[in-house]
Amino acid sequence: MGEWFRNIWYAVKTVAQGLWVTLVTMGKTYQRKTFTHIYEYPEVPVPVKARYRGFHRYDLTTCIGCDKCAGACPVDCIYIDKEKATVGKGFRINGFTIDYTKCMFCALCVEPCPVDCIFMGSNFDLSCYSRDGCIVDYAKLPLETAWGRT
Repeated sequence: MGEWFRNIWYAVKTVAQGLWVTLVTMGKTYQRKTFTHIYEYPEVPVPVKARYRGFHRYDLTTCIGCDKCAGACPVDCIYIDKEKATVGKGFRINGFTIDYTKCMFCALCVEPCPVDCIFMGSNFDLSCYSRDGCIVDYAKLPLETAWGRT
């Protein structure tokens, strides 16, 4: 019988300790005046820090089709469709697709680009109803959308 009461006392004591830690942390939050700001999200964009790693921005006009970004991607979510240019040297980019269902936003694709045509943007909203909506082909987007101006 004494064992049973000890187990009940131990359970009550550990729950009380956990609640005490929670209350102390909550008190520190209110003491520092660090409340979260409320933003009317669709109308007012939520501000992000300068080095925030959001969805990629891609400049089709400067891309040389070197495939270094696709090679550096650890999850293979970048697909580049290119063909040999008929005039001059180099490639013509037909498709630059990023599968955001796989992308982990590590920014390893940004560093190896020799012409800096891909970089991390500040947009973080890719709301869609299916997984196909998370596959973005930057070569088929209007230039303003690809650069995040709309």
